[in-house]
Parts: sequence; structure tokens; C-alpha cells
Amino acid sequence: MLFSKLCQVATYTSLLLIGSSVTNAAQATQAQLANQGRTVHMGIILFPGFEPLDIIGPLEFIFSVSEKFPIKLYMIADQVGAVSAVPPGRAHMAGPQFLATHTFQNTPKLNILLKPGGMGDISMVEAGNTVIENFIKQRYDELDYLMSVCTGSVSLARAGVLKGKRATTNKRLYNWVTSNGPDANWVPSARWVEDGKVWTSSGVAAGMDMTYAFLKMFYGDTVNENFNTLEYAPLLDSRTDPFAIVHNVTGRDDGNLTSCVTPAGF
Repeated sequence: MLFSKLCQVATYTSLLLIGSSVTNAAQATQAQLANQGRTVHMGIILFPGFEPLDIIGPLEFIFSVSEKFPIKLYMIADQVGAVSAVPPGRAHMAGPQFLATHTFQNTPKLNILLKPGGMGDISMVEAGNTVIENFIKQRYDELDYLMSVCTGSVSLARAGVLKGKRATTNKRLYNWVTSNGPDANWVPSARWVEDGKVWTSSGVAAGMDMTYAFLKMFYGDTVNENFNTLEYAPLLDSRTDPFAIVHNVTGRDDGNLTSCVTPAGF
């Protein structure tokens, strides 16, 4: 009964329309054309215990789009070198590692900064480690956009950049994250939220839906071709958040379950 109302079923006929929706994409705005013509400098923050999909999902889409538009990527951590996704105290887990190319001290000027989440967020908050928050505060004014996935919004909140802004986060850890940002306007039912230059998403896989919405806003409908090549069908309505129900988030709006996944650009 719970999941019977989560989405409407797309028909086979509607799926056939994807080809024409890409071919007849709307003209890019002046801002999108300007973004298409410039080199974008993007940073992704790494820390022990990051959630792999928070990075890998958005990064796959960014990598694909960079075939058309120049993007310089900086993987940023406390030190250059390998950073493990295994959080402290969980050495039994399989340990994917990402390579940090730059530190918080030597990263060039950025246009976009992405903060992933992960169980390491809890460890850093409990240890009183504010190196990420300090970096976000230092770079916030220079950024065109600041993004977070999952519990990554806890760093934005603790950095003070969510004050008075609408934001969302992982729904399983919703109470923990929001307790660290009492001055933010937290949205309990949202796949992702945009407020000015700050974009935040719900848990883990939601970062991919946010990334589609962001890249489409930033570059225009031309990114639909990339997403369809990758065979990823993003949620198109930011209000669609079944996991607010699954995790029984206080203040959720069950009426916002409006659609299921559809091909990009449909």
C-alpha cells in the first residue's frame, strides 16, 4: 500500500517521445551559452568516510558533459593522496579510495564546489574537526554555486552558509543533520532544493537527480543527450521524495509524490 502511490507508471508510448524531445530542445539562454563557452573550475571535497555514490554518481555526469564543455576538476582534501571511503572504526568494510589532487590550502579559485556526505561526517562533527567548514566559509563568496549531497549539507550548515536558506538532506539522518543547522529552513520533503547559489540534495542517489537538474540549468537542454547516452532516467520533480515517508520525517508532505522516473528531457 505504501509504494502503490509513490509514482505514476510511464507508458510505452510516452517513452517513444524521448528522441523528439532531444531533437527539439529549447534554445539555450544567454547565461547557458556563456557557461558553455567558458572553462569551469569545479572542486569536490574528500574526507575519510565519504559516501562513494555521492561523488561517483554526479562525477559520471560531469565527466560526460565535459566532453562538450571544458571543466577542470579538483579533488580536495586535507592532504594530497588517497582518501578512503571507510569511516573511522569500520576497518572491516571494503575500502574504495579516491585520490586528492589538491589541499584546502592550494586549491585554485573555484566556480563550483561539491560537498558529498557519508558516515565520516558524523566522525568529524564528533571530533570537532572544522577543516571542511573553514574551507567552505573561506571560498563561499568566490563560488558561483555550492552543492551538497546527502549528509554533506551538515558542513554547509556548520559553516553558516545555510542561515535563512532552504535546504534538504539525507532523510534517514534528517534529525541529526538538521540539529546542526537550526538557522536553516530545512525542507523535509524534497529530492533536492535550490536556494540561490546553494543546491542541496537528499540521500546518496538523490545527488544524481540534483546533478541533472543543475547541469540542465547551467548548460541547457543539450545535456539531455549525455544523460540518455548513459541510460539514466532522472526524477524531474524536486518534490518527489518517497524516502521522507520511508524514514518517517516529521513535517513531510506525502502529497508531493508527483511522478516516477522518465527519460532525460521528456
